[in-house]
Amino acid sequence: MKTSGNTILLTGGGSGIGRELAQRWHDAGNVVIVTGRTLASLEETASGRANIHAFALDVADPAAIAAFARDILARFPALNVLVNNAGIMPLEDVSVPRDLSRAEACVVTNLLGPIRMTDALIGHLRAQDDAVIVNVSSGLAFVPLVSAAVYSATKAAIHSWTDSLRLSLQGAVEVIELAPPAVQTELTPGQSTREGYMPLDAFIDEVMGLFAQVPTPGLIGVERLAYLRNAEAEGRYMETFAALNAPGH
Repeated sequence: MKTSGNTILLTGGGSGIGRELAQRWHDAGNVVIVTGRTLASLEETASGRANIHAFALDVADPAAIAAFARDILARFPALNVLVNNAGIMPLEDVSVPRDLSRAEACVVTNLLGPIRMTDALIGHLRAQDDAVIVNVSSGLAFVPLVSAAVYSATKAAIHSWTDSLRLSLQGAVEVIELAPPAVQTELTPGQSTREGYMPLDAFIDEVMGLFAQVPTPGLIGVERLAYLRNAEAEGRYMETFAALNAPGH
C-alpha cells in the first residue's frame, strides 16, 4: 500500500481507531473520506484538515450503501483504497434467552457491512492503480471473548473472508487485514481508560510503521496481538481462552 497519494474511504471514522487512522493518513499526504452514522463526530475528525471529507452513512443499510457508492465515485473518481473499519461491540450473556436485536445488528454492521461496501466498490477498485482493501478484524478473531461472543464471531468471519478475498483479488487489488488487540478506545464503555489495554496513540504509531513496510504485510498485527494470534499455533489456546475470560480480566 502506498503511504501517500491515495484517495481513501474509511468507514467508522468518527472516533477511536478510525479517527486516528484518518488523521494520520491525511497528514501523510492522502485524501481521506470518512463515514459514520453521526455527522458531527465525523466533522470533528475532519476539523482543521482540508483533505478529510465527512459523509454520514449507516453501513447497516444496503440501499444507503448502494446510493453512497454511486455518489462518492462521481465526486472522487480517484478513490483507490477502501478501509472497512465500522463496527459495534455489544456485550451480552449468550447463555440465556434474550432480545436478539443487538446481536443481529452486530452481524449486519460488522460482517454484512464490509461485504456490502466491498461489493459496491469492487468494480471500480479493480480498475484503479494501487488499489487496496483494508478489513479491520480484532484479536478476538483468534480467541473469543465470551461476553462479546457475537462480536468475536463476526471478527473471526472477517478474518476468514479477508483471506478468501485476498486470494481471489490477487494481482488486481491488494487486501490487508488490520487486527487490533485490546486498545484504549470507547468501543465499549470505560474502555478508553482501562488498565492493561494498549494506549491508542502507541497502537496507531506501531500500525503506521507496519503499513509503511515494503511489501505491506497481509496482516497488520502489532506486537501485542501475538498473545491471541499465536495462541493456537503455540499450543496454548485453551489456556489463553481461559485467561481471557477469567472473572475480573
